[in-house]
Amino acid sequence: MNTNSVRFFQEKQLNPVSQNCELILAAWEIKNPSNLGQTIRLAHNAGAQKVYFINNCPVFRESKIKKTAGFSFDQMNWKILSEEEFFAGIEEDQQLVVLETCSGSENIFEADLPEKIILLAGNESHGLPPEIIQKSKKKIFIPMPGGCKSMNISHALAVASFEWYRQQTV
Repeated sequence: MNTNSVRFFQEKQLNPVSQNCELILAAWEIKNPSNLGQTIRLAHNAGAQKVYFINNCPVFRESKIKKTAGFSFDQMNWKILSEEEFFAGIEEDQQLVVLETCSGSENIFEADLPEKIILLAGNESHGLPPEIIQKSKKKIFIPMPGGCKSMNISHALAVASFEWYRQQTV
């Protein structure tokens, strides 16, 4: 049995997304450098164009981020931005969608996700502040039928990224 993933995916026909589509992942005030690395690697796996980490006071050792990001650290376009830089950089045709358990959020598996999406998730402890949620075009949540009602940020972004991919290729 061959378990080489590089060879496996070379032999598979994957449905590409339209050239009009764009996935950008963003994370708000992440505290754990491993979560940054995992998000960078995820973005590279999911075909995202960019990753933004919004953090007004970043204090991270690059070596810790690189350890979990692996070779995606140098391959993926990622930046740490201030809140002002992040919001100033959102283009008119991009839709900010927040991944948050908040009033008015839709089940991700029932929501129509936009072709050009900036998918923003909150930090490990507090999620997203209400004033940031209000700036979004759409709010989505991941249903959690099990006993634990929280998910690691990179895992939540993974679920949302691949649901976006599924919707854009069907």
